[in-house]
Amino acid sequence: MNLSKKVAQNTFIQIIGKIISTILGLLALAIMTRYLGIVGFGEYTTVITFISFFAIIADLGLTLVTVQMISDPTADEGKTLNNLLTLRLLSAFIFLGLGPIIVLLFPYGQNIKAGVLITAISFLFVALNQIMTGIFQKRLIMNKSVWAEIISRVALLLGIILIAYFKLGLMAIFWASVLSSAISFGIQLYFSRQFISLKLEYDKAIWKVIIKKSWPLAITIAFNLIYLKADTLILSLIKSPAEVGIYGSAYKIIDVLVTIPFMFAGVVLPILTTDWLQKNTDRFQKVWQRSLDFMIIMALPLIVGTQFIAKDIMMLVAGPEFAAAGPILQILILAAALIFIGCIFSHIIIAIDKQKKIIGAYIFTSITALAGYLIFIPKYSYLGAAWTTIYSELAILLFAAYYAKKYTATKLNTKVAWKALFSAIIMGGALYLLPANFSANKLGLLITIIIATIVYVSALLIFKAISREDLKLLLPKNNKPNLTVLENK
Repeated sequence: MNLSKKVAQNTFIQIIGKIISTILGLLALAIMTRYLGIVGFGEYTTVITFISFFAIIADLGLTLVTVQMISDPTADEGKTLNNLLTLRLLSAFIFLGLGPIIVLLFPYGQNIKAGVLITAISFLFVALNQIMTGIFQKRLIMNKSVWAEIISRVALLLGIILIAYFKLGLMAIFWASVLSSAISFGIQLYFSRQFISLKLEYDKAIWKVIIKKSWPLAITIAFNLIYLKADTLILSLIKSPAEVGIYGSAYKIIDVLVTIPFMFAGVVLPILTTDWLQKNTDRFQKVWQRSLDFMIIMALPLIVGTQFIAKDIMMLVAGPEFAAAGPILQILILAAALIFIGCIFSHIIIAIDKQKKIIGAYIFTSITALAGYLIFIPKYSYLGAAWTTIYSELAILLFAAYYAKKYTATKLNTKVAWKALFSAIIMGGALYLLPANFSANKLGLLITIIIATIVYVSALLIFKAISREDLKLLLPKNNKPNLTVLENK
């Protein structure tokens, strides 16, 4: 099989795997919300949010740096991954170890404090998984990683079903998450041994290169945390667990959706990086433009369609008790759309190695967003949190777009964006014509989504917003030097 077909197959496998794991994740969420209720799910959300601060900081930008470094044809894959693994393990132990200690200083109940301790173990396995995934990305055999994720999600779903049936409580759910993460780690470790013998290694020169590349990302991630997670944390400190549960349930839908742009950008990043290093500016701009067009095409119908079915989605996924999360989802879907688009610009900045230039933007956005959370959450609860989140994502999108355009000197074409917007408006018109409460039951909701999809895709084709040639640009078959290097690897 030639490399172009392997890239296409690799991407297809990741998409299918993500669809399956997303469905499994939503099933687990549906059972969990119905079992825990608003208050219990609020405690669960608080635990995950709190430990996420330490888990994301512990990343130190190493996940993205791994892809960037092993995309370099001159890199020694074994030594690079071994050193990355050592640094990742060290950072995970340090920062994840701080979480259960620092939570003792917060006015949370024992459930939340114990949950943070248990969940820190789960995030340790997740941290190690993120490095090993690079092994399979390098060889275009992501089916190994996909199998690990699916099997671990099945284990989590079965665990939650048993926990709900026997009424084992919230702590049992956290232990089920630990088991799920450990299974995923074990499977990936087993498969990785077919290609490389991973071990802990310290090479001063390699660590210097890693740190040089990762520290700008580490700083941006740290400030990124403030506007991404501070809303839920502040909400948990000054409002009731029920309000956290309502907000967290809607945010969980967003978390599921935004895995799509990051998965797509992860596939495109090596292509952009190689084109930029080889000064293939024409192809670089075309891939950038088509990637951006694709994200816009994905994002706009989400915004429009959710305005009609948000409440019904929340009731289907989380249960009738979470109907109040519908208006929150209508707002937060705007943030998801901004992430879809902004993700491409932020990955362009990584591809051209200009991470340092955007640090100031993250600092500004984080400080202003934090101020917004502190002002609006006490007054407007989760509505204030949601609208401030919109502001922060819009600010980062604008900053990232500015710097990406500045340092690549490329011109953006908005023709496809306008066509997608008109198509989304037409789709919205079709949904508006449906009878009131048509999507209030499962069958009606499914039919509504099918109608929306057919109308939107038909409009895109009529306006000629998509074509086969656009998709072909995302396959690096014309990048002969890079293919040769990769094939030899």
